[in-house]
Amino acid sequence: MELTRRQTLIVGLGAAAAAVLPMRAMAAIEDDIAAFTGGAAVGEGGITLNAPEIAENGNTVPISVSAPGAVSIAVYAAGNPVPPVATFNFGPLAASQSASTRIRLAQTQDVIAVAKMADGSFVQTSATVKVTIGGCGG
Repeated sequence: MELTRRQTLIVGLGAAAAAVLPMRAMAAIEDDIAAFTGGAAVGEGGITLNAPEIAENGNTVPISVSAPGAVSIAVYAAGNPVPPVATFNFGPLAASQSASTRIRLAQTQDVIAVAKMADGSFVQTSATVKVTIGGCGG
């Protein structure tokens, strides 16, 4: 098989686009987190994210988040077409600052949880979930 100049150019542009797409997705996650935090620095610790290591079906992946002393917790799925998954807000009379739900994951990806603490600081954690059957149309 012989490639023409046009076919070579198309293959090269496709490869360049494939290389840039993961960076754009990560930039979108960083923008979403910056919008949640208001641009404040994000620390580690003080938040727990429980997610399965392997999800056989991406349509219903159980997760739970807990951050004692949090005012709100945002959950993001880095590989989904729309990364923001859920935001949980806790009032002053909340018995505990934890929540659990089921989310949809399109593919193997990181699930990220960011908590806004009562003192105005932010903490973050993440977990990688391997998906065998995608849940967002895949």
